[in-house]
Amino acid sequence: MLLWVGLGNPGREHARQRHNIGFLAVDAIARRHGFGPWRSRFKGEVADGTVGGQRVTLLKPQTYMNDSGNSVQPAAAFHKISPADVWAFHDELDLAPGKVRVKKGGGAAGHNGLRDMQRAFGSPDFWRVRLGIGHPGHKDRVHGHVLGDFSKVDTWVPELLDAVADAAPLLATGKPEDFMTRVALLTQPA
Repeated sequence: MLLWVGLGNPGREHARQRHNIGFLAVDAIARRHGFGPWRSRFKGEVADGTVGGQRVTLLKPQTYMNDSGNSVQPAAAFHKISPADVWAFHDELDLAPGKVRVKKGGGAAGHNGLRDMQRAFGSPDFWRVRLGIGHPGHKDRVHGHVLGDFSKVDTWVPELLDAVADAAPLLATGKPEDFMTRVALLTQPA
């Protein structure tokens, strides 16, 4: 069993913010793969389903980004899922908009959701699906950028979310490199 966590902030006022692309990604996966209804558990919203023949629980922590570990750790403990089978879908400033990279472990790179997951697990050894939102150019503009809404010119967002949902079986079957390749092929300009 796998635990796929979309990182974001709860509430309608945050729904279209760049920081919530993790929520948007797991929503797209749930729709594409026919997951059951979302329900409240583990200080979050969870939905269960199957991707690529693997049982997957999707989780959207409702604890706000900085306290994500307080939702993720209890969900993993309840299902007896080790950090190695937890995948965090999150926004990544250091990737161009629409680019995706997957890695296991590593630092938090200033991302408070990842930092809190590391704290809760006592380990950085979970997977990260890094969804590029681009950098605003100067560190003083980062806060406003990540908490800003996607705009009409961000036409790459629905395309990226569709590609992530389409390629998700490759993640579920342990092929992160193939997942990245498939997403890149599906999102490259015609």
